Amino acid sequence: MRSGPGVFESSPRALAERPDAAPQPFAQTGFTLAVLEPGKPSGMYHAESSQEDFLVLSGTCVLLIEEEERPLRAWDFVHCPPGTRHSFVGTGDQPCVIFMTGARRDGDTIVYPRSETARGRGAGVETATERPAEAYAPFPAWRVARPDAELPWG
Repeated sequence: MRSGPGVFESSPRALAERPDAAPQPFAQTGFTLAVLEPGKPSGMYHAESSQEDFLVLSGTCVLLIEEEERPLRAWDFVHCPPGTRHSFVGTGDQPCVIFMTGARRDGDTIVYPRSETARGRGAGVETATERPAEAYAPFPAWRVARPDAELPWG
């Protein structure tokens, strides 16, 4: 999947290697700086019950959205209203950096639908599920690390 993105809060996932620190999530909004290596997805194709927004900061990727593919490049912005099925896959020969933000509400839900479009890009589940642990079971645990590819600012 992706190497450890910049997560702007201390979530349990981001603190996996820091057992001495307590999670401190933002209550209403989440922020992530994701680095996608070429050919790698941002995560599994999914739809959330809250809105999400994405700004490509550098590089290129393909947006998988509602069973369609759309190429994106730096400064392209994507708004996903609640229920929009989506994921991103890095393209080109450099990493793609995406600023991601989303609303949070009590009772939020997520679904990972089966999608042949997403499966063809390595971003889709074999069987639809509402459980993130099932959707990500085929992949190694998320880790905090620099991406394998050279970063544009690094």
